[in-house]
Amino acid sequence: MARIENKPSQNDKPAGRPSILKIMQGILAGAFGVQSERHRHQDFNSSSPLPYIIGGILFLVIFVVSVALIVRWVLATQT
Repeated sequence: MARIENKPSQNDKPAGRPSILKIMQGILAGAFGVQSERHRHQDFNSSSPLPYIIGGILFLVIFVVSVALIVRWVLATQT
């Protein structure tokens, strides 16, 4: 069977500036691997990738610090 892919048409125009909520949803969905194809296209068609880059870096820092703190807490309670 042939695989049919939903590709954006040439008439798709940039979606404009996304809201902070949309940026956060896109970053979280992308981080956990559950981003739908439609939302991924909306994210990539936004006016600037800078909010997603900054948000992704902030998410990564918060995630790593949170995991480190949880590990320290668990190890401290084991002694």
